[in-house]
Amino acid sequence: MTDPTWSLARINPPELSPPTGFSHAVVVTGGRLVFLAGQTALDGEGELLGETLPDQFAVALANLLAALRGAGGAPEHLARVTVHTTDVAAYRAHAPELGLIWRRLAGRDYPAMAVIGAVRLWDEQALVELDGMAVIP
Repeated sequence: MTDPTWSLARINPPELSPPTGFSHAVVVTGGRLVFLAGQTALDGEGELLGETLPDQFAVALANLLAALRGAGGAPEHLARVTVHTTDVAAYRAHAPELGLIWRRLAGRDYPAMAVIGAVRLWDEQALVELDGMAVIP
């Protein structure tokens, strides 16, 4: 069922560099705004999973999507995601693999995104943390 009072439009102006794995802007009309806390690669027992950045990214993204589902949302409702990483160079080097992980777990509806370098994250062994905002119709 489509709600005509709700929309989420991804905007990619032609004068900007072509986006790869993100949208330049997301315009939302109507709906419930959901703020998603930072998620690392912790499992349900609080243990950090994965040795590599791609392995941890997959778990962290799955955790972010689980929180979103818990709020009644789905990946296509993501309006904004911020990726915090302790190694931006490794993130860039693994970008194709991370893109495959994103598409497998979240599809091809890309939110507005940013990647931020961090000296360390809350979980000391964490290499990546994702937080976000979603709008649910």
